[in-house]
Amino acid sequence: MKKKTYPHELIGKEIVVITSTNKHNEGICGIIVDETKSTLVVEHEGKTKRLLKNTITFKLTHNNMVISGAEINKRPEERIKG
Repeated sequence: MKKKTYPHELIGKEIVVITSTNKHNEGICGIIVDETKSTLVVEHEGKTKRLLKNTITFKLTHNNMVISGAEINKRPEERIKG
């Protein structure tokens, strides 16, 4: 079985939150400005929102790739390069 690969660098990518355990986060769209092991910081409507990776599923707008935050709940350098 082939292991799924994710983008190594998400900073600078535009995303849309598809689902979230916090319904207020659904629909947030913007540019990722920072990433930690367990969070994404997104610039949305002139403000920054810190989203917990393990609570969201989001889509990269440039290629429509859907990513479960729980699957990338690690440091960017620990993800396998595609």
